Amino acid sequence: MAAEVAVRAPRAVPAYLAVAVVAAQIAYPLVGGTARQHLAVAIVVLLAGTYVAHAALTRGPRTALLLVLVTAVPGFAVEVLGVHTGVPFGSYAYSTALGSRLFGVPPVVGLAWTMLAWPAALAARRLVRGFAARVVVGAWALAVADVFLDPQLVAAGGWSWRGVGAHLPGVPSVPLTNYAGWLAVALVLSVAVQAIAGDGDDRVPIALYLWLFVGWTVALAAFLGLPAAAAWGAVAMGTVAVPLALRIRERLCRWA
Repeated sequence: MAAEVAVRAPRAVPAYLAVAVVAAQIAYPLVGGTARQHLAVAIVVLLAGTYVAHAALTRGPRTALLLVLVTAVPGFAVEVLGVHTGVPFGSYAYSTALGSRLFGVPPVVGLAWTMLAWPAALAARRLVRGFAARVVVGAWALAVADVFLDPQLVAAGGWSWRGVGAHLPGVPSVPLTNYAGWLAVALVLSVAVQAIAGDGDDRVPIALYLWLFVGWTVALAAFLGLPAAAAWGAVAMGTVAVPLALRIRERLCRWA
C-alpha cells in the first residue's frame, strides 16, 4: 500500500498545480494594482508548470523538455521580433508589469505560449483525427484563447498597442492584426507540439482548458469591466470548448 501511494503521489502533481491555478485565477479579479500584476505572472508560471509536469509524467521527461523548447523558446523569440518590428502582431510595447524585460520582452511571456499550446494540442486530439486536422484545430484552439487574454492584460497594463486601427467591436485596445499574427504563429507551434504530443491521460489539461473558457468569460464580463471582450472570447473559444465539453459528456454517458 505504501509503495502504491508513493507511485501515485508524483502523478497527482499536475492536479495539485491545477487547483493552485484555479485558486489564483479566482483571486485575480478580486485584487488590484501590483498584487494583480504579480498574480498574473504567477498564473502563467503555474499553468506552464502544470503542463510541463503533466507532459513529463504522461509522456516522459524528454517530451516535457521538448514542449518547452518548441513553445516557450520560439514564443519568446517571436515576441522579441514583434516588439522591435511590429511583425507579426502589430506595433506594441511591454511595460514592466509582467516583470523585468529581456530584449524588450518579459521572459515569462515565453511561458504563456507553453500554457496555451499544450492544452490546445490535447483538445485537438480529442476532437479530430489525422495530423493535419489536429494541427489546424490545435492552432485555432491556441489562438482563440488570446481573444480573452489580450484585452485582459492590456487593461492590466502588461503591454500597449500603438495605433490600433481595425479592431473587434467593443474591444478598441487590441488590433485585428494581433489575432491574425497569433493564428500564424500558432500554426507553426501546433505542428511542433502535435509532433511530440502522443496520447496519455489528459484529464487535467482538458479540464483546465474548459475552466479557462468559463473562468475568463465570467471574469471579463462580471469583474474586469470587459463585457465585449468576454462575449467575443466566449464565441471564439467556444468553437473549441463547447464541442470538447460535449465530447467529454458523451464519453461519461457511455461509461455510466
